[in-house]
Amino acid sequence: MSQWERLKQLDSVCLQRVDELYCKEELPMAVRDYLAQWIEDQDWEGASRDTSRAVVLFQVLLENLDNQYSRFVQERSFLMQRNFRRFKQNFQRYQEDPCTLAEIINWFLTSEREILQAAELAQKVQMLQVQQNSMESESQRHIEKNVREFKNKIQTFLTELSSLLDSAASILASLIEELEDWKRRQQVSCIGAPEDINLEPLEKWFTQVGEGMFQLRKFLEKLQELHDKMTYEADPIKDQKPSLHVRVDALLTALLKSAFIVETQPSMPQGRGPLVLRTNVQFSLKTRLLFKVPELNHSMKVTVSIDKYRKFNVLGTSTKALNMAESLHGGMVADFRHLVSLSLSVTEELHTLHCDTQFDLHGLSVTLEASSLPVIVISNSSQQQSAWASVLWFNTLCTDPKNLMFFASSPVASWSQLGQMLNWQFLSCGKRGLEQDQLETLAQKLFGIQQNYDNCKISWTKFSKENFSGTNFTLWVWLDGILNLVKMYLADLWQDGSIMGFVSKGKEKVLLKKKQSGTFLLRFSESCRDGGITFSWVEYSNSGEPNVRAVQPFTSTDLKQIPLAEILRNFQIMEADNAPVYPLQFLYPNTPKDQAFGKYYNEKTGVESPYFKYIKTKLVFVSKE
Repeated sequence: MSQWERLKQLDSVCLQRVDELYCKEELPMAVRDYLAQWIEDQDWEGASRDTSRAVVLFQVLLENLDNQYSRFVQERSFLMQRNFRRFKQNFQRYQEDPCTLAEIINWFLTSEREILQAAELAQKVQMLQVQQNSMESESQRHIEKNVREFKNKIQTFLTELSSLLDSAASILASLIEELEDWKRRQQVSCIGAPEDINLEPLEKWFTQVGEGMFQLRKFLEKLQELHDKMTYEADPIKDQKPSLHVRVDALLTALLKSAFIVETQPSMPQGRGPLVLRTNVQFSLKTRLLFKVPELNHSMKVTVSIDKYRKFNVLGTSTKALNMAESLHGGMVADFRHLVSLSLSVTEELHTLHCDTQFDLHGLSVTLEASSLPVIVISNSSQQQSAWASVLWFNTLCTDPKNLMFFASSPVASWSQLGQMLNWQFLSCGKRGLEQDQLETLAQKLFGIQQNYDNCKISWTKFSKENFSGTNFTLWVWLDGILNLVKMYLADLWQDGSIMGFVSKGKEKVLLKKKQSGTFLLRFSESCRDGGITFSWVEYSNSGEPNVRAVQPFTSTDLKQIPLAEILRNFQIMEADNAPVYPLQFLYPNTPKDQAFGKYYNEKTGVESPYFKYIKTKLVFVSKE
């Protein structure tokens, strides 16, 4: 019989010593139990003095842990899977010093032998006493044996309960880690990233773990009631139950504090995007408790407030109950509608909305708090553009939502960060992101020609404060004007890839001069502050020389009156003899114009077209590149 099996058969007093021996994580009791025979068969004492032997035993130990992990995966033992993965991670800290691990395991085995020797000595003394009492009956000895076994089983049961709490702690740590990942996904989704922010899996997991923890808590309370009615000398329940109860409450408190979140960040109904609020304009905010407790439906009151950094007032109903009626899936949510009242605002000043509630159930009372991502409060619509720039910059570069002083010393953005953020903007405005050629054109415009743009960086000032080279507006103002133009008038053409968009004049010339006469492309103007789109085409002289011609940009004022597809459809040039010429024939590289844009044409043409008046009177400047 192995040493470990002999230990498991000892009485409760001796098993208490075993529990105390394995109360820490140097050698987890579960590892000792599952690898009992292998551990006892190794020469750990020798390995503690011989590095090469220690390295071999260390590697075999990790392999055994992997084998146990694989067996638990096949058996779908979720708790033991996670425990053994954590055990292996803890042992790996001895990678550089396996002799120390061998010394530790040898110490545990030696300590076990001491416990066995003490138990055997006590047993011999007891046997002598039994022999002296020749009047003891067989039935009395049988009862004594059963009582001892019963006490041992209670001790083993409490040990298993402690191990179950270890598993619960490990699962909770994983849940909180997954929730933190969700919060980062939610943060970048606020600025257009196509992230999955579905909360249903997290809510299911938080609820299942929370329900299990409350069941354990109720069980411990019943155990206490039984203990109050009956106890005995060296009762393990008396010694271990209080600490188990404390651990259960601590885990439940941690779970509940993590489970209360802001599900939908503050936003205005007609705003540019979330996290920009305007004074005296209604905004919404939704909180959610991921631990669903039907008996608390409508009883938990959530209160919303704003930080005291400046004098804001939150108007409207600032307290609302968490309820299941406002959620599509029956989650516990509170959906707020508010006004922020303030006469002065700054677009680089960050503020946080705070939500508080009190959880009370089965004697457990926990104060829960959740905070929104930092918001920008503006006082008029002219600040929208600047405020959205601040939101973009913060949520691209900052992973600490509590850093309200971020703009006091804003970090620079790498080109990869800026490019990704701009890609998200076009994806959200026009359902299509930026292609590599378009990104390279922007990078070249910002940093000049480089072999690689990975080390290029841009400051907050250059992005949002300083005028862009050769213009009287900033980089962000130019890009934002284009984004608005795409969103309002060009979304379909942008989504289907008809607009090349960002292409330098030099590259445009190179591309078109290789194509047949009448080939044209669409690009964004570099000179329009509020966004403009133009087109260029190639035509050939009598001598066969290619000429690239272009028109002045069309702005929102133009596109509000006539769609770009209709402009392309009807665009003509009057030659010297007043004969109209239609120069646009093939969308680059070689798609016939009507094939590319026909699905967007109005059914009526000529004088019957609703755009005839505009087409007839609009003068467009045409130039050679």
